[in-house]
Amino acid sequence: MPSGRADNNQGTEGMKELLRTNNPVLISWLQALLSDSNIDCIVLDAHTSVLEGSAGAIPRRVMVVDEDLERAKRIVEDSQDHLYPGELT
Repeated sequence: MPSGRADNNQGTEGMKELLRTNNPVLISWLQALLSDSNIDCIVLDAHTSVLEGSAGAIPRRVMVVDEDLERAKRIVEDSQDHLYPGELT
């Protein structure tokens, strides 16, 4: 029986959040980095973020398949030298 509440993660069963950010350049870089490592990802809330304007109130979420999460985290951690200090925090 439906719970009567909205499911914000509809269609993302088996996926985990890797990163949440308002930085579109960081998201693009991360998508390329993961693609180079044969890790598929999707970006959630991108359209909502555009609708709310440039205030940055709604961060975008980068999601990966459960099985790829730990490997994706390691890839991001190993690549932090290419970012500004604190970019991923």
